[in-house]
Amino acid sequence: MNLFDKYNTAAPRYTSYPTVPYWDETTFSTAVALERLQQQLETENSISLYIHLPFCERLCTFCGCHKYITKRHEVEQPYIEALLKEWHLYLELLPAKPVLKELHLGGGTPTFFSPLSLEHLLTEITSSVEVDATAELGFEGHPHSTSAQHLRALRRFGFTRVSFGVQDYNPHIQQAINRQQTFNEVAKVSFMARELGYKSVSHDLVYGLPFQCENDIIDSIEKTTILRPDRISLYSYAHVPWVKGTGQRGFKTSDLPEGAQKRKLYEIARELLLENDYVEIGMDHFALRTDDLFHDSVTGQLHRNFMGYTTAKAAVQLGLGVSAIGNSKAAFMQNTKDLKTYYKLLESNTLPVVKGHLLSSEDLCIQQHILNLMCQLQTTWTDELFRYIDFQTLKSSLRTFVADGLLELTETGMQVLEAGRPFLRNICMAFDLRLQRKWPDTKLFSSAV
Repeated sequence: MNLFDKYNTAAPRYTSYPTVPYWDETTFSTAVALERLQQQLETENSISLYIHLPFCERLCTFCGCHKYITKRHEVEQPYIEALLKEWHLYLELLPAKPVLKELHLGGGTPTFFSPLSLEHLLTEITSSVEVDATAELGFEGHPHSTSAQHLRALRRFGFTRVSFGVQDYNPHIQQAINRQQTFNEVAKVSFMARELGYKSVSHDLVYGLPFQCENDIIDSIEKTTILRPDRISLYSYAHVPWVKGTGQRGFKTSDLPEGAQKRKLYEIARELLLENDYVEIGMDHFALRTDDLFHDSVTGQLHRNFMGYTTAKAAVQLGLGVSAIGNSKAAFMQNTKDLKTYYKLLESNTLPVVKGHLLSSEDLCIQQHILNLMCQLQTTWTDELFRYIDFQTLKSSLRTFVADGLLELTETGMQVLEAGRPFLRNICMAFDLRLQRKWPDTKLFSSAV
């Protein structure tokens, strides 16, 4: 059995620990979570802000994100006002004027909203914080709907990062996933962003899409390297049709490349990116050596949260909007995914948090080791770790990875080798105590590789 088949099992992506399905809602209290958030900000008054803008004009059938499909742009104003109401409820709780270290607009399609709507939102938010001199402000842009007006408006507020969802350039694949945009459209909006002063332009690509073959991935990578984005995300297509609302029913499972065929797509893409001077960062990400992501990976400052890999690390992350997730050092909070409930709670001056998790000392310890592995591909043994995990049991779990040449164990810690990078999710599972205590009896996670 080859390594791809051996390790291609369902596994979390570890944008958090514990992972969302393993949050303990029986012990969760919004009041306690907010109290912990306040305590954290009294120590260090910096925030990272994620704003979820859920509307899209059409359904992309590869997407597993939370969204609402509509062409009615009159939904913009009430949603922006609700976001601002939520923001002001948080401001009332914060001990002092917060320092903004990171702001990310995600979706959905953030550029569904008009530049005027986004300006209204950002004027209110940026006027009530102190924007750090090194703050990272970025947004997700659809090449088809991101206009020069969008780019200019966001640039005026200090945005310097934009990520364009490209996925694949083959028209047949684009039709299957209902996501059409031409190379010229992507080139135009990428060049426009650079001309306006965006210092980091990122492209998202996906391998394992329906009907995708080796020639398709070669063509997409070659076109991408012509445009020379600063960062590239190379995601494995996550087929999770059992998750309500994904819309992943526009094609048959038999249309998807699987096994060795899918693995070959990744290997081709990775090799081409490395040949074109991109450096692999953590898992699924590549960057030019001139990008901050590369710098922070070398200096050990790389961080990972619900927004993915980031060079900014704030005391707390606040999540605004439907389904948004926030966290302090000791608590996770997630907003309702239902738009009507979101509006109703805010109308009653109540934060729309409906679930979460209070982190234990064990959670915090395991979280740090998983973060070390995901960001630095290594971790150091600590006495605290072995209060929660039996060392011999951990070594036994990791032995198969050692035998396969994927990692090295030493007396002081462990190092994931380059060959082990594609299997980071599997390796992290050896530390996931909550998963080990209760293996899922239903489908929860996408395949690891």
